[in-house]
Amino acid sequence: MSVKLDLYKVFCEVAKYNSFSKAAKYLYMTQPAVSQAIMQLETELGIRLFTRTSKGVILTDEGKLLFEYANSAINLIDVGEKKIMETKNLMVGDLKIGVGDTISRYFLLPHLEKFHNKYPNIKFKIINRTTIELCMLLKSGEIDIAICNLPIEDSSIEVKELLTIHDIFVCGDKYKDKFSMPLSFEELTKLPLILLEHTSNSRQYVEKYILSKGIKIEPEIELGSHELLLEFAKINLGISCVIREFSHEYMQKGLLYEVQLTEKIPERNIGVCSLKSVSLSPSSTKFVEILEDERHRRQ
Repeated sequence: MSVKLDLYKVFCEVAKYNSFSKAAKYLYMTQPAVSQAIMQLETELGIRLFTRTSKGVILTDEGKLLFEYANSAINLIDVGEKKIMETKNLMVGDLKIGVGDTISRYFLLPHLEKFHNKYPNIKFKIINRTTIELCMLLKSGEIDIAICNLPIEDSSIEVKELLTIHDIFVCGDKYKDKFSMPLSFEELTKLPLILLEHTSNSRQYVEKYILSKGIKIEPEIELGSHELLLEFAKINLGISCVIREFSHEYMQKGLLYEVQLTEKIPERNIGVCSLKSVSLSPSSTKFVEILEDERHRRQ
């Protein structure tokens, strides 16, 4: 566009007031400056926009046509700027979060509640997928942030640790008295094991560590959720590999018991992930701050 936007703004105000002097007052400009802007616009367009009268100025036919479009365009710009400010101040907007089922239920919900109470006009979109799938959604721009089981080895993704978790094996009443001594990984593999599906990042982490000790584990049952792992172990269908931090209620009620091992599986973390190449939106930034504040509070 060869004509500056400022000239159109001056033109629209003169048209609204039918007066150079009133437009100048509104725009905090001098009247000669307003007259000069209109002359410049008329020169660049090669048309006359106003006709002078004893009471001020009125639009020419060409001026009326231009005003219809120019005024609409400037109003749209004003609305856009307002929307940006509303989003910046978290008055409106949305937040797209990718998360696994287990983390969603046992970790995410209280943080969503806290954020919603503080910023009620922000709309949530929650997508449940595996860690691998969430990383793909993050890189395709379909979600703003992902809350995943770590570790994640991807140089394009920035990770902030939120919660330290421990992988353990649990059993029900039928098995609890059979383990008088801590079990080795080799002894563990002889038991009916219940694990998450092989695509789960949690399962892959446990399998990889035990395999590093030269031992391969084969589950008798594979399940799609952490809750089912707990329920299947509770009714004595086998020994489930679960996350201790998400199993407290079952163990405190005496429904499940931790199987003691001679060697502990190293702790790992849950983290919030975002793309390094993309700045977080205001709503995403505030939500991550809530997550990090909670981690600092626990420490």
